[in-house]
Amino acid sequence: MATAVPHIPPKQDLPPPGGYKKIPFARVPPKSYFTGFTMIGTYVAVTAVGLGIYYLTAKKVKRDEIEMRSAQNVIFPILIAERDREFLRQLRRNRDEEAELMKNVPGWEVGTWYGEPVFKTLPEDTLVTPIFKEFYAHSDWKSYAKRAHLKLWS
Repeated sequence: MATAVPHIPPKQDLPPPGGYKKIPFARVPPKSYFTGFTMIGTYVAVTAVGLGIYYLTAKKVKRDEIEMRSAQNVIFPILIAERDREFLRQLRRNRDEEAELMKNVPGWEVGTWYGEPVFKTLPEDTLVTPIFKEFYAHSDWKSYAKRAHLKLWS
């Protein structure tokens, strides 16, 4: 025969005696370190000191810029002259290299095309600026590549 299961009443989940604790929901203001007037006064003081330092620094920077500009204006003609001298030296090196390369070719004159001037309408003492590749024709590849990179990308 089956045994009867004793009847156990269900246990209900109830609040503890005296009820639950109160939930704190009141606003807790943060601690105030400075008042509004203190913050505004600090801002004004820091700004005044910063502007004073900026003014002194700006005067020095302006003086330095004027000095650098003067130095650049003084040295610029010297740099242009050096650039022109190096240009003429490279033209001379190109001419000497052409003479060395073509010395065994009969009828070849340096600066002409088999004795005929290349530019017939120009006076003989006129300097014709060579094109880029012609200028670097007898120099090393590294110099050509460096200058080509500068010329093409700037």
